[in-house]
Amino acid sequence: MKTVFPATYSTLSPEALATLITEKYCLEDVRCKLLVRGVGDTYLINTSTNTFILRAYRSSHRSFPQIQEEIDLLLAAQKAGVNVSYPIIDRSGHIIQRLDAVEGERNVVLFSFAPGQVVKQMNTTQLRALGHEMARLHHVASQIPRGTSRWNFDLETTLFQPLEMLAPVLAADQESYNWLKEVAMKAAEKLSSEHTSQFSSGYCHFDFLPKNFHFENDKVTLFDFDFVGYGWLVNDIMTFWQHLQLDVLFANRLTQEAADEAYNIFLDAYREYRPISEEELAAVPYLSLGFWLFYKGFHTTHDQFHIFNEPGHLKPIIGYLRKLVDTHWR
Repeated sequence: MKTVFPATYSTLSPEALATLITEKYCLEDVRCKLLVRGVGDTYLINTSTNTFILRAYRSSHRSFPQIQEEIDLLLAAQKAGVNVSYPIIDRSGHIIQRLDAVEGERNVVLFSFAPGQVVKQMNTTQLRALGHEMARLHHVASQIPRGTSRWNFDLETTLFQPLEMLAPVLAADQESYNWLKEVAMKAAEKLSSEHTSQFSSGYCHFDFLPKNFHFENDKVTLFDFDFVGYGWLVNDIMTFWQHLQLDVLFANRLTQEAADEAYNIFLDAYREYRPISEEELAAVPYLSLGFWLFYKGFHTTHDQFHIFNEPGHLKPIIGYLRKLVDTHWR
C-alpha cells in the first residue's frame, strides 16, 4: 500500500478548492487561483457573478477556536454596518470548513471581496473615510464579549517575549540587541498602568497598513484580521501612524509636515465617531516599538519568514526605529 510522505506544510490544490466551494456554497462556474502562500494561504475565487477571497489557515498558526473568535468579531462588525470583508456562510450554515491535508487538519474560510485597490497616499476624503471606519470598528470591538482563544497585546507580548525570541537572531549584533532592550524598558515605563489605566480596550486589528484596506470611489473596506488580539484600541491608530512615519523616515516619500497633516485629518474623522484621549495619542510613538518587536518575534516562528530576520532585512528596520525614537520620543 502506497503511503504519503509526511509534510509540515502543503499547498491546497486550487482545482480541488474550486470543487469544494461549488459544492458547499451552491456557486457556479467557480475558478480558484492562489494569490499568496504563507501562514494563511490566500486564494482568489471568481464565479460568473461574483468574487471572493478564500483563506486557508495553517494549524501551526491558527487553531479552530482562534479562527472562530476572528469570525465572531467580523460577523458582529458586519451586522453593525462596518465595511469589512466578512465570512460567507455555506448552504449548511457553516463558516469554517475543516479539511484533511497532508500535514493534518487545515481550516478554510470564504470571505467577501474587498472592492477597489490599495491606496498608499490617501487624499482628504479617503483619510476621513478610514478614520470613520476604524472608529466604527472600535465601537464594535470594545462591546463584543471577549473570548478566550486570542492573545493579548500587552507589554509582555509586544516587548519582552519578542526580545527573548530575537536574542539568537541578534547574537552577532549585540549592540543593536542591547539598544532594543534599553528602549523597550523606556517604552514599558511610559506605558505602565499609571499612565494607561484609562485607555480604551477591545479587539485590535494590529495591522492597519494600507495593504489591509481597499478604497473604491473613496469608500474603504477593511480586511485581513488574521492578527486580531485584545488590547488598547489606540494600537490600531498607532499602526496607521506607522505607515505615515515609514513614508517620512524610511522611504522619504513624505515630509513630516505632510504626514502630520494627514494624521490630523484621520484623527479628526475618528473623533467624530469615537473619543480618543490625548494620553492615548501620546502613547503612540512608544507603542510603535512593540509593533515592530511583535512582528519580528513572529517572524522567528515560521520558516518562510526567517528571511525577514536576516541582517539585510533587520538592520534597516532597526535603523528606522532609531530614527523614530530620536524624532518622536520625549
